[in-house]
Amino acid sequence: MFVIMAHVLDNPAWNALISGNSSLSFGNDDIKYFDNEVSPFAAFSSNTAENFALLYEMLPQNRPVLFVAPAQVEIPAFWNILRAIHGVQMVCAENDLREEPTNDIMPLTSEHVPQMIELTQLTNPGPFASKTIDFGHYEGIFEGDQLVAMAGQRLHAFNYAEVSAVCTRPGHTGKGYARKLILNQVNRIKSAGDIPYLHSRADNERAIKVYESLGFKTRIDVWFYFMMKG
Repeated sequence: MFVIMAHVLDNPAWNALISGNSSLSFGNDDIKYFDNEVSPFAAFSSNTAENFALLYEMLPQNRPVLFVAPAQVEIPAFWNILRAIHGVQMVCAENDLREEPTNDIMPLTSEHVPQMIELTQLTNPGPFASKTIDFGHYEGIFEGDQLVAMAGQRLHAFNYAEVSAVCTRPGHTGKGYARKLILNQVNRIKSAGDIPYLHSRADNERAIKVYESLGFKTRIDVWFYFMMKG
């Protein structure tokens, strides 16, 4: 089960929990996790059977867990695997900034959370709950009073910042909203001296092509495991 992790992004959730997102983390020196209303991610200093068992004892019965690894992992049988998703991790290492019109992009605040949750339920970009906005830097595009597209930041692992929750309401795709929002996040992250990265399902070819056109390159394959206590 042990996987050697030599790069910060080989264990992005752990490194986010001990660095850029440490103010949102719970746990101890070997196991850390977010409040469930922020994110289901939990992570270990090393992916051992002992740490899986300790996390099992630490969390409440009905708490979902999202675990990410740079290789397929044999999850101990006392965990119930709800889904296993093959993904890719992409990094944007280009240094240049691209100028794009941003006058229709608005910062999202707590008053927008109901619309943000509704949008993510329609589009399923990944887990999103009532306090996910606490990761910060969420922005959206509105048509009238309706939120039709958004993107934000999630796992901030040292000098790597993850672009996340990229989604567009059905009926509003094809207008370049996702591209514009991603590029705005990329420019913001680079301006702060950090490196943008993101995750995608490995079979989402359409999204991957958009990310590649914005300078992202696949770094590694990753596996996401959604788990509950068995």
